[in-house]
Amino acid sequence: MARYTGPVCRLCRREGVKLFLKAERCYTEKCPMNKKKSYPPGQHGQGRKKVSEHGLQLREKQKARRTYGVLETQFHLTFNRASRQKGVTGDNLLSLLERRLDNVVFRLGFAGSRPEARQLVRHGHYSVNGRRVSIPSYTVKPGDTVAVMPRSRESAKMKYLAELTAQRPVPAWLTVNRETFQGTVDRLPSRQEIDTALEEHLIVELYSR
Repeated sequence: MARYTGPVCRLCRREGVKLFLKAERCYTEKCPMNKKKSYPPGQHGQGRKKVSEHGLQLREKQKARRTYGVLETQFHLTFNRASRQKGVTGDNLLSLLERRLDNVVFRLGFAGSRPEARQLVRHGHYSVNGRRVSIPSYTVKPGDTVAVMPRSRESAKMKYLAELTAQRPVPAWLTVNRETFQGTVDRLPSRQEIDTALEEHLIVELYSR
């Protein structure tokens, strides 16, 4: 599957916001978004012209894709799935993205960043309801229990991640037990509980053209 392998800080600069793609670096002064070099990359980055309405919609879609690490086709399929559900399409879209297994692992503090969570999920380090799941796009449901596999809990990597994310807040729709490396999905996330800086209505308008 195709994936972006370039410098991820470049993506944050392009979107103009922190996407938190490099774990602890994003929380330090080393992050380029904390410096003067926070303008878009490229030789024309400091002199970009006014963006059209379509351009704003496209940028918001790209920001969502890059935040959650979803490819174009997969993102479109997720949007179609959200549009078929009852309720507000934009809210449904963010709920589906938030309930991806790799994002839940990140939210619970079992990984430093979403890209790292995606890699660890693919390597089979987590289980859902006691069954190992290696599909990052797996959608969790209320009542599901996400846990680090028993053999992985003793690894130096997991112990380091536990220390790194110990002070990271956990969303209200999740409950975590850091001692047992387990987390529970209590309910569906509401829009107010999703802190991702997105204007989802622009994405809905883009796909509705």
